Amino acid sequence: MKNAGIDKAIEILGKLVRFLRKSMIHIISVGPMPDHVAFIMDGNRRFARKNNLSEAAGYRIGLLALISCVKYCSELGVRYVTFYAFSIDNFKRRSDEIQPLMDLFLEYIEGLMKEGSIVSRYGIRVYFQGNLKLFSEPVRLAAENAMLATAHNSKLFLIVCLAYTSTNEIVHAVQESCEEKWGGAILLNENEKNDAESFVKVTDIDKNMYMAIAPEPDILIRTSGDTRLSNFLLWQTTCTYLYFPSAFWPEIGFRHLLWAILNFQRHHQYLTKRKKQG
Repeated sequence: MKNAGIDKAIEILGKLVRFLRKSMIHIISVGPMPDHVAFIMDGNRRFARKNNLSEAAGYRIGLLALISCVKYCSELGVRYVTFYAFSIDNFKRRSDEIQPLMDLFLEYIEGLMKEGSIVSRYGIRVYFQGNLKLFSEPVRLAAENAMLATAHNSKLFLIVCLAYTSTNEIVHAVQESCEEKWGGAILLNENEKNDAESFVKVTDIDKNMYMAIAPEPDILIRTSGDTRLSNFLLWQTTCTYLYFPSAFWPEIGFRHLLWAILNFQRHHQYLTKRKKQG
């Protein structure tokens, strides 16, 4: 009898929380809303140490935070959500630290394909962007299969950046552009004697970026309080609102996203003006 009463109270509390969240979303939606929100998921290991947990447990709780953020963004009407999950520089870590992450990536990717997962419930199309060739075959094939299996979804676009750095993305885009123009040769814009169509332009580089699948982010959130971009989306964030909450990644919640959007709305006119000038 006592357990039934506790379960009922939890159910009522859950409904109240959902009602309040919907009410806040309705109010905030009066202002301009972001189309693309990006996240740098920093602080998993520090969260684990703070709470006397293993690093693996910290990353697993961080994965739950990722899923919650996707759900919140869907409810807010955000169309593109990007997560910086694994930098190319992370491959320099100890092998005993990297392998559990690889196992977690594989488990996460395979979990996305299960019936009843957040992908199927919210109609999410999944992209894994970066130099995926650096991953083991099981992880790479799982990522490719997930992208293929969700290609028909269009309600929300979930982009997970793996084996990614912005400098690698830019170099990749320049190489692809050169291959398209002249099979790898480089011509300089200053050489007016050459045909203008032979030059590599900014638009050529733009379309060959890993992130060409999405518009530039309106908001970029980096957790743990560090105020740096860590080689993430450097090309795309000229007119992006940056938010650096002190919470570690596993601690991020709806309130952080709400506060980021409120501040984005405060700066929206200025950011729009700068974007038009660019």
